[in-house]
Amino acid sequence: MKIMAASDLHGSAWCCERVLEAFKREQADRLVLLGDLLYHGPRNPLPRAYGPKQCFESLNAVKDRILAVRGNCDAAVDAAVLDFPIEAESLLLAMGGHTVFATHGDVWNEEHPPLLQKGDILLTGHFHESACRVHENYIYMNPGSPALPKDDCRGYLVLTEEGAAWKDLSGSVYRTYSFAG
Repeated sequence: MKIMAASDLHGSAWCCERVLEAFKREQADRLVLLGDLLYHGPRNPLPRAYGPKQCFESLNAVKDRILAVRGNCDAAVDAAVLDFPIEAESLLLAMGGHTVFATHGDVWNEEHPPLLQKGDILLTGHFHESACRVHENYIYMNPGSPALPKDDCRGYLVLTEEGAAWKDLSGSVYRTYSFAG
């Protein structure tokens, strides 16, 4: 199985299109969206090509391939225009002997992790920084934000049974992690 994860699009039509182009290029089985899809939020600047309507139309076109969780900027009105569910706070995925706990990151995160077993993955967005940190009981991963990055890495994460690769929007790898060690 191959999963592509992205987070914090914040209504950027330009970023949404780049993420969907990458999803097609990666030929991933599922696109996991980690929240904050359509609204930029009161503390954030407007992202490049802010267009929530274009975002939801583009995302709805691939609705059958998307798994998503709610972010702290997502609201009932967002759920009303999206043709896939975004109300869940978290979701669990099985990935090659690992359990992936996917969530936005405003509730469950490195400072407040859910109960995980050794080798499990805590996958969040929210912080707008790509990350991979190994903790005693879990591996923390964050794809960053293509719309409003705090680390200048506009990208996404590809997760397979062998490991993970962080890529910029053009598909260039800038970080990897292997489950083999």
